[in-house]
Amino acid sequence: MTEVFLRKAVKRYGPHLAVHGIDLDIHDGEFVVLVGPSGCGKSTTLRMIAGLEEITDGEIEIGGRVVNDLPPRERNISMVFQNYALYPHMTVRENLGFSLQIAKRPEAEITRHVNEAAAILGLQDLLNRKPAQLSGGQRQRVAMGRAIVRDPDVFLFDEPLSNLDAKLRTQMRVEIKKLHRKLESTIIYVTHDQVEAMTLADRIVLMRDGHIVQTGTPLELFNAPANIFVATFIGSPPMNLVDGVVMADGRIGLSGGTVVPIPEAARTGVVEGQEVRFGFRADNLMPEGHAVEETSALATLELQVTLTEPLGAETLLFADLAGVEIQAKMLNPRLVAPGEKLRFHLAFDRCHVFDAVSGDAIRN
Repeated sequence: MTEVFLRKAVKRYGPHLAVHGIDLDIHDGEFVVLVGPSGCGKSTTLRMIAGLEEITDGEIEIGGRVVNDLPPRERNISMVFQNYALYPHMTVRENLGFSLQIAKRPEAEITRHVNEAAAILGLQDLLNRKPAQLSGGQRQRVAMGRAIVRDPDVFLFDEPLSNLDAKLRTQMRVEIKKLHRKLESTIIYVTHDQVEAMTLADRIVLMRDGHIVQTGTPLELFNAPANIFVATFIGSPPMNLVDGVVMADGRIGLSGGTVVPIPEAARTGVVEGQEVRFGFRADNLMPEGHAVEETSALATLELQVTLTEPLGAETLLFADLAGVEIQAKMLNPRLVAPGEKLRFHLAFDRCHVFDAVSGDAIRN
């Protein structure tokens, strides 16, 4: 059992507080993704777990041991870096086995571990090549293989796909997911890409300005964002948000004169006159004629399309609602011309209401 616990973990650089006393429990075999914008503290947190950054205050526990004062080599972790960190003068075989050679493991054991890692990652035909002869994806697989051979308690990934092109990133996401299923190891993964977080994670830890904003499964953050920051960071495209005021009749008056019902989940949490932001995702605003889920809270809005973005099986439609540019999705698309008016269905029980001042989600 390898669990990782952070207790009031703080990282300070002089007067600057980079990580603000965070608490986090990571369970055995769990794939946890730390995600957030640049400078939010996610990589610093990962490096504290690895021992590459000294923790200023609090505790880090790995596998039942408090590791605050242990050097990286004694924490039994393996880290995969953004820049691969391969030795250019060594072959793939030598790169994979180097850490075991340093540990003075028997040659037969090194060969066995290297061959096992190469088989898991499909590197058998590349063992005699040097890094310069490999593609970016192949180099990243070698970097992962070098981590595997050490048989660590925890794998740490620090933005490992950010140097790859879009197609390779998609392929490598699949490889990393398969690797986790094969090894059933604890993985802590850092990225700024919310698509990586959504597709890879068992649980997402969304960070901002050194704080944890929300923790949960990808669908929990997508369907029940804690605040406006989560709503706009998780999901592509981001959630549509329109300013409004709670009316006496139990509806929300949006800027521009449009009136919408208050979603059931927020009905008792608002007060008359409260300034709010009404939120809904692009896939909750479907053109009339498309199949929509059955709901008693379905309404129809007529909107004028201002721009279209064809994406193959679907098209993103941009339109104006209450003076705000919003996005909708059209599946199996037909050609839509800018300026065309369409009727859209909106399911209000899938909409969200946020306090305009605090940004927090309003729920009953």
